Amino acid sequence: MYNMGLLGLGTVGTGTADILLNTAGRNPLLQKIQIKKAGVRSLDKQRQVELPADVLTTDLESVVTDPDIDIVVELMGGLEPARSLILQAIAHGKHIVTANKAVIARYGDEIYTAANEAGVYVLIEAAVGGGIPIIKPLKQSLGVNRIQRVIGIVNGTTNYILTQMTAHGADFADVLKEAQELGYAEADPTADVDGWDAADKISILTSIAFAGRVKRESVHCEGIRQITATEINYAEKLGFVIKLLAIAEKMSLDSDELQIRVHPTLVAKEHPLASINGVYNAILVEGAPLGQVMFYGPGAGSGPTASAVVSDIMNIVGILESSGKTKNLDPLLSCSHQHYCTLQPIEELVTRFYARFLCYDVPGVIGHLGTSFGNHQVSLESVVQIGFKDKLAEIVVVTHDVKEGNFRKALAEIESLDAIQSIPSVLRVL
Repeated sequence: MYNMGLLGLGTVGTGTADILLNTAGRNPLLQKIQIKKAGVRSLDKQRQVELPADVLTTDLESVVTDPDIDIVVELMGGLEPARSLILQAIAHGKHIVTANKAVIARYGDEIYTAANEAGVYVLIEAAVGGGIPIIKPLKQSLGVNRIQRVIGIVNGTTNYILTQMTAHGADFADVLKEAQELGYAEADPTADVDGWDAADKISILTSIAFAGRVKRESVHCEGIRQITATEINYAEKLGFVIKLLAIAEKMSLDSDELQIRVHPTLVAKEHPLASINGVYNAILVEGAPLGQVMFYGPGAGSGPTASAVVSDIMNIVGILESSGKTKNLDPLLSCSHQHYCTLQPIEELVTRFYARFLCYDVPGVIGHLGTSFGNHQVSLESVVQIGFKDKLAEIVVVTHDVKEGNFRKALAEIESLDAIQSIPSVLRVL
C-alpha cells in the first residue's frame, strides 16, 4: 500500500477522497492507495465524504513530515501556507500532487529545484484546465513537436460572463452578479475577471510547451471589466465573438523569444475557440509536424478537477510500483529545464486591432483618422461609421497586422485631434 497525505478537504479534496474510497470499476492501482492523513482547518465541519476520525487533523505539518506518507496532495489553494508546506514535504522526501496554479506559477522555480534535488515528483495536471488532460500530453504525446503557439480559454468564470453577455446583450456587472449567485464566480472575482488566474495558467503551459521557466510577473495581463454590451454587439456585426484568451507563441520558428499575454480578444466566428461557451475551457496547441489540436472540457468543479488530481497520484504509484523508491526521475514526468524563457515586450507584438471612436460630427473626421494611422505605419482593414450616439459619430476600425507600439503611438496622436471626443474601446483581434 502507498500512503497519501491530503492537505485540504474542500470541493476538490472531497472529490479526490471520494474517488479513492470508491475504486470499483476504476484502475486497480487505485486500490493500493490509502489516505493516511487529511489536514483540515476544522474538525467540526460537516463533510460529504466519510473518513475515519483519526485520519483528520488540524496539524498540517504532521501531514508533510509523517515518515509513512509517500505522496502529499495539496488542495488548499492560495500561496501560503501552501508553498511552505509543499517545500517542507519535498524536504521530507514526499512526492507532490497539486491543483494550485497560483503557487506553481509564482514559485515553480523554487519548488521544482527542490524536487529535483530531492528526487521526487511534482505533478500538476489539475492546475490547468480542470479535468482536461493537457499537462501530460504537452510533456509526452506532443513532446516531439516544435510547438509554435498555445492559445487557451482557461478561465471558466470569464467565459461564462462573456457567453451570457453575448447571448442576452447584458452588461458586465449584471452577469457578474448572476455568476456569483450561481457559484461560478467568487465573492471577490478579481483573480478571474482581471485575468490573473488565466495568466497563472498560461505561465505553466508555456513552461511545459517551450521547455523554459517563466517569470509570472512578466506576463502581460488584461481582464474583461472594460467589455460592454456595445463591444459585444459590434463584434457580432463584424463577424467576431469576444473571448478572454491566454496566448503563448514563438515570434518566429528560428527565434527563442516568446510572447505571453492574457487579454480579451475578438475571435472570428469560424475559429475553433469561438464556439467554446459557458464555463467550459479549451486549449489549442499548434506545432510541427502535428499542425493544430484542441483539448476541450470542463475547466473546474469537484469531479473534473479531482479526476486530474487522482490521475497524477496514480501515475506516481505506477512509477513506484515498477521502479521502487528510486531517486532517478522519469524525464517525461519531471521538470528538467532550468533556464528562463526570453519574453518579448508587448510593444513588439504584431497583431490586428479593433478600436471604437466617438467623434464630433465634423467634415473629414475619417480622413483625419486615416492620416494619423498612416503616420505610424498602421494599415486599416475596415472603417465603419456605425451611427450616432449622444450626437457623436461612432466609428469602428479594424486594422491589418501592425506592431502594437506603432498602433499605440497612432492612438496617442488621434486622441489629440480636435475631432475626437474619446476612444471607448481598443481590443486585439486574433
